[in-house]
Amino acid sequence: MSKLKGLLLTEGLHGMISQVEGLAKALDLDYFHEKIELNSFWNFIPPNLTPAKKFIFNNKIDKEFDIIISCGRKSVVPSIYLKKISKKKIMNIHVQNPKVSLKNFDYIISPEHDNLKGSNVINSKGAIHYLTLKEISDSKNYLKDKIDIDKDIITLILGGPTKYYDYTNEYMINIFSKINKHLIERNLQLIVIPSNRTPKDTIIFAKEYFNKNRLIVETVDKKAYLSSLALSKYIVVTCDSSSMISEAAITGKPVYVAMLPAKRNDKRFKQFRSLFENLNIIKELGNELITWSYESLNETNRIALEIKDKIK
Repeated sequence: MSKLKGLLLTEGLHGMISQVEGLAKALDLDYFHEKIELNSFWNFIPPNLTPAKKFIFNNKIDKEFDIIISCGRKSVVPSIYLKKISKKKIMNIHVQNPKVSLKNFDYIISPEHDNLKGSNVINSKGAIHYLTLKEISDSKNYLKDKIDIDKDIITLILGGPTKYYDYTNEYMINIFSKINKHLIERNLQLIVIPSNRTPKDTIIFAKEYFNKNRLIVETVDKKAYLSSLALSKYIVVTCDSSSMISEAAITGKPVYVAMLPAKRNDKRFKQFRSLFENLNIIKELGNELITWSYESLNETNRIALEIKDKIK
């Protein structure tokens, strides 16, 4: 039996791609990805005020598909439009709150901390994502030749500036100094993993600050990311990325959150962190470094199974 075909719609950001690809893989779809490009005017109009018409976006989608999985504001209306004009029955799934009538979608995957409710809403603990334990295990040896494997490893996963958080050297020193204290006291090996949002200046500063017992990965490298998750005893993720904290939670390893000062109300991030603290997944990075364990969090597979049950 041939696989169902999936169309993935996002704005091209890592967190969005991770979520739609993760769900597509878990649903065992034969999928392709489209980065949505809205016509200039419609970039500034919220989805609830945007007509479901072809003229709002530039993408020409010629391939066939059975399921649409979308994520991000710009993908909301294109998903609704493509379902509406299809000559065959199409299922559309949106990840995150679409901020339009929920009836426009067959299913909506929304984080529990967003408090979105509806008969077609499936709530997730944190963000769904594309990482699997098998991929992490298979990538373990990728960084082995570049580090001292006789030492316990702590990995720092960096996000980047957002409308809620800034990345300044002053803020980075606060994080780096805490990690450096643990490096010295515990004789640890450090791996630093950047993301697409990490400023080049932050990577340069990390190279200057940590002058020994460290591996600074300077470019986005998925295999290095997966390898670091497999090799690490401790994982530290900056507080600006709920997606990467959720990804780290699949390991069942201690995940520390490195805090940054919020420049505006970050209520949603606080609710997310509170949920993960209650699940015993995360602790705030501080002067103490301990180990603990919890059941590997794999919300992507759980939700995929729920959707499969509904569409049988």
